[in-house]
Amino acid sequence: MFDQFKRGILYTAMGKYSVMIVQLLVQAALSRILTPAEFGIVSAVNIFLVFFQLLADFGLGPAIIQNKDLNPKEVDAIFNFSIYIAIALGILFVFLGYPMSVFYGNEVFIQISRILAVAVFFYGILVVPQSLLLKEQNFKLVNVATVSGALVSGVVSITLAFLGFSYYSMIIGNTTKAMTLFLVFYLKTDTKISMRFKWAPLKKIYLFSRNQFLFNFINYFSRNLDNLLIGRYFSSTALAYYDRAYTVSLYPNQILTSVVTSVIHPILSDYADEKERIKQVYLRISNLLATLGLPLSVFLYFSAEEIILNLWGLQWDGSIRAFQLLALSIWVQMILSSTGGIFQSGNRTDLLLLSGVLSTVFNVTGIIIGVLLGEIEYVALFLVISFTLNLVQANYLLMHRMFNDNIITFFKVLVKPLIMAGMQLVVFLLLPDLPLNLFARLVANSALFAVTWLAGLFLTGEFKRLLREVSRSRS
Repeated sequence: MFDQFKRGILYTAMGKYSVMIVQLLVQAALSRILTPAEFGIVSAVNIFLVFFQLLADFGLGPAIIQNKDLNPKEVDAIFNFSIYIAIALGILFVFLGYPMSVFYGNEVFIQISRILAVAVFFYGILVVPQSLLLKEQNFKLVNVATVSGALVSGVVSITLAFLGFSYYSMIIGNTTKAMTLFLVFYLKTDTKISMRFKWAPLKKIYLFSRNQFLFNFINYFSRNLDNLLIGRYFSSTALAYYDRAYTVSLYPNQILTSVVTSVIHPILSDYADEKERIKQVYLRISNLLATLGLPLSVFLYFSAEEIILNLWGLQWDGSIRAFQLLALSIWVQMILSSTGGIFQSGNRTDLLLLSGVLSTVFNVTGIIIGVLLGEIEYVALFLVISFTLNLVQANYLLMHRMFNDNIITFFKVLVKPLIMAGMQLVVFLLLPDLPLNLFARLVANSALFAVTWLAGLFLTGEFKRLLREVSRSRS
């Protein structure tokens, strides 16, 4: 199993980091060409695009990965079903622009929805081919395709932005990415397009896919209601500032966590009946993520200004305070991102659904309170509180209901990371204001964080533990 993890993590890391670099460069360029208001329009429409991607998935992807009894003909039947779903959703998205224009008070969404309907269709029909490649643990091909899609999208978006296409540059770029991903995934699998399909294969995965879909559906609203309400009741510029802050707060998750969480379900699904093994893997992953995430949250809180302005430019100073608050939840989100794959691997999508319902209650409550208080910073603050509550409920369900253990077992793995975070807090509180420019201050803060983090590894004994695990995995 560890060899599978190493291979999967290697290819996933290469793919994720390459995509991250491409996206950062593209977004940094676009942030200096387009205005916050133009970004706000794209952020508003992306809320609905993500929702339609969720509908198109229909829980089919994880169900295909989990079910080891599906034969090629059954997979083709599921693929053909996804084509019908994608066509219907694409047509529906064409007409979605009209209610969107009323909701946001801007008619630009009518034309935008017609273009993005093409993206909705292609995102819908790539689900099955991509899931087949993940089921085969062909992480190399999946990540090569993902990088290719990001490159194509980036080149198209920047070129069109320079030519004066405004927010349409990103809309068209996203559409070309969806088309690129589908072409690569489809050509590299044996799936066959047909207008005929059977219901029997769908019944075979129904229970798993139903719970997965309902979780995704509920989780969507808990994760996107903030953007929806900010876009409706605040300005498009405020939405852009908030979206930029939230996006940067997700980068550590994408850089440090997604390389692990992306391979959890495809690999651990082979050990669905070995709950103790799954538990030990989860506890060690949580410890590693907390060892990285807790000290990192402290560093990002104290370096928010340098990070935002260096990444996006001086016109994005309105994102600084919101990002500073969201940085406090980064370690929580890193650990939470791994829980879904653990629930799936143990065939407990019922608990995943329950966790999603509780998560929605906490997140929606926090978002509404923040919006009522009238500032994006309040939305960020109450989201941090709700994320923390979700960490508790998700791990209660995992440890108590799935593993028949005590939640204290989980909190024990956080003790040493908390000590390391405390060290970072003391160092940055004592750090005087440095008479340096923004970039030099970011470099200095980063160096200080790295030195303090390494010192924390040695002080807590985590360095020796990491060495032991590396040497054991090689043997």
